[in-house]
Amino acid sequence: MQSNIRRYDIDTIRVLALCLLIFYHIVVGFQPWSSSLYFIANKDDLTMLWNFMELINIWRIPILFVVSGMAVNFASKKRNLYELFVDRTYRIFLPLFFGMFFIVPAYSLIAQGYYDHDYTYSPSPGHLWFLGHIFVYVLLFSPVFYFCKNRSATVAARLISVIIEKPFGVLALFSLPLILESITINPEFYAGFASYPIHGLITGGICFCSGFMFMSLDGKFWKGVKDIRLITFILAFSLYLIRIFEANQLSLNIVSSGLTAFEAACWMLSAFGFGAMYLNRPSKLLNYLTPAVYPLYIVHMPIQFLFSSLIFPLVIPAVPKLILLLLATYGGGLLIYEMVKKIKWARPLFGMKIYRDGY
Repeated sequence: MQSNIRRYDIDTIRVLALCLLIFYHIVVGFQPWSSSLYFIANKDDLTMLWNFMELINIWRIPILFVVSGMAVNFASKKRNLYELFVDRTYRIFLPLFFGMFFIVPAYSLIAQGYYDHDYTYSPSPGHLWFLGHIFVYVLLFSPVFYFCKNRSATVAARLISVIIEKPFGVLALFSLPLILESITINPEFYAGFASYPIHGLITGGICFCSGFMFMSLDGKFWKGVKDIRLITFILAFSLYLIRIFEANQLSLNIVSSGLTAFEAACWMLSAFGFGAMYLNRPSKLLNYLTPAVYPLYIVHMPIQFLFSSLIFPLVIPAVPKLILLLLATYGGGLLIYEMVKKIKWARPLFGMKIYRDGY
């Protein structure tokens, strides 16, 4: 059955999304307001990069929720409900718990030392906050998924199957709940999924459930996103240009919030469409990065802060500093991954897979 076949494009999208999150955090250090977020800030900023960050901001976290829902669908075919809970506890909750008490305080202490503040130990989810959301979705929705997965003949399942085969059916199924959420909550900053907890929780839940549903549709979803990949890309980029213009005009309202949600949906569906077309194939690099990128993301913040404190005081232009910090953060994270993966008891603390079957 097609849904049992590994999707290398999903692996690639997950790797790229997590790498983009790391890149985003590094770029934040080169923005004039970064110290207000308690990032270590470079004296000379690179505000020119922020337009690209605005492009990815609205979908870089939601697409991870979609992929997580897809992963749970895949995992549910090989495990019962209890086994799924145990697996996701090791893969999601344990790294979150460990990160709250060891990883996040580590880079907080580095920032406190850099800014000459009093040292305080402050456990918090930090950059791992979205793992808590994913774990909540697994607990809440997995029983429903298991209850429904063998009931393919239900009215809802038949209706979804019919809609997905229509032109732009997948776009309507995915975007409408996101648009309704955005105009109902109407957050001041759509990409502030951590700043507006209700907005982040509902958006993430929609994306997580959508990912599970998409995997249940087998080839219908992948055909749908491939068919509309160019249209969703053009729509997404056009709406991005409108959003940037509106931001410059300080025009924020319910309509623009709904359009931003629609733009985010288009970016994600376009990514899945182009991924299904060109990325659904194995490679040595993907084989290495698939298990490495999650622990890399978990540990990247203390590495970034440490090297920022060493690189930013150097009397060199901002661009070479950015390049040095990128190399040091990605390289340092992969070095830690190589060391930790050899320590059997430490592997679950950094989100490394227990099972060898993938998701």
